[in-house]
Amino acid sequence: MADDKRGRDKQAHDEERRQRERDLETALERGDEAEPPIPATELGELEDELETLSFPTTAADVVETVGDREIESPDGTYRLEELLPETDAEIFDSPAAVSVQVQRPTVAAAMKRIIEASDVLQDADFGGSRRDAYKKTLEALAAIEADDDDEGIDVITDWIVERIDEKGKLPGSRAVRREAAKFCRSNGYEVRVDEWLGI
Repeated sequence: MADDKRGRDKQAHDEERRQRERDLETALERGDEAEPPIPATELGELEDELETLSFPTTAADVVETVGDREIESPDGTYRLEELLPETDAEIFDSPAAVSVQVQRPTVAAAMKRIIEASDVLQDADFGGSRRDAYKKTLEALAAIEADDDDEGIDVITDWIVERIDEKGKLPGSRAVRREAAKFCRSNGYEVRVDEWLGI
């Protein structure tokens, strides 16, 4: 393969995707997750349905083709269109990549809102580490509020979308973590310095 910008970008994108998949596997191995994952059998059936698509494909194509497909989670039923952003900017390399995206429905729905809001930005850098940091922050909020109705996820997602609308750019990942920590502390949740939100 020639060493050109497109080749380097593809390699970087592939590495980011593999890292997200490894992170998900690590998270699933932990037994104390706040939001139970969608059962593997349900995700397997979803992946079988997605085989009709030609991969790589966009999130918009997935939503158009199987967006009304319902998936069962321990917390309820979700349609794929509720969990995946309807954008051409989001590319899935395989059916497994779609499963990784929707594995945690509450976080997936929040990320959908953020991705769709950032889709209108020119030159928005929402790849790799920033995306992972946003997702990790939302997952940390879900873990802190295991017994609540995910108010923290809604508040931080609203805050990010408002920053995009007001300032025309994505807030930095540290700013998102700082805002999440501020929310937690103001609502009586302890945030230790050695935790992800302990900024």
